[in-house]
Amino acid sequence: MRDGQSALVLFSGGQDSATCLAWALAHYRRVETVGFEYGQRHAVELECRQRLREETRQRFPQWAARLGDDHLLDLRALGQLSETAMTRDMAIDTDAKGLPNTFVPGRNLVFFTYAAALGWRRGIRHLVAGVCETDYSGYPDCRDDTVKAMQVALNLGMDERFVLHTPLMWLDKAATWVLAEQLGGDALVELIVEHSHTCYLGERGQRHDWGYGCGHCPACVLRAEGWRRYRIGQ
Repeated sequence: MRDGQSALVLFSGGQDSATCLAWALAHYRRVETVGFEYGQRHAVELECRQRLREETRQRFPQWAARLGDDHLLDLRALGQLSETAMTRDMAIDTDAKGLPNTFVPGRNLVFFTYAAALGWRRGIRHLVAGVCETDYSGYPDCRDDTVKAMQVALNLGMDERFVLHTPLMWLDKAATWVLAEQLGGDALVELIVEHSHTCYLGERGQRHDWGYGCGHCPACVLRAEGWRRYRIGQ
């Protein structure tokens, strides 16, 4: 039986997916998470996602009973196919089209497919992802049109009625911080600052107002600027 009261969150351990986890916990009676190991350069995010789950249970007792199983899927073949700054020790740059070389071709398409396959087995039809096309790096697989097309393809290919939710699609990074505050107050904002990971280089040694990171990769720049605008707006 498909369960309309359960959701599966594509959970990387970053700011966006942590906010989406809180969103799902506020909207569904049962929430599971799925992460992906694909040879990412910032593999420290795999440790951060577990800490986020543990801290969420401890700090938000109203959500603790709703947070269900976690799944970690091995997709290292994706990293083997990718010659990108996300999967190799190389400088971050952009190509002639302006697309960053941190773009891993097919990554989100594969993530959605595997999440749907897991959801099919677990009886979960609501899939939640933190992709957006407002403050982002220009990745084509984060666009709303891509997600809508994937939903159609997954439903046709699996003869199911999956719903792909993207709560952050039209939010910039400042608005994403605002959403976190609305969902869980200062406690959730502090949890995301301290325990989520965004930096492409996997840097956890340097602590900024907005969290840990190198401070100069595209992901850190977006997060820092969003935090600055969020604090100004408070």
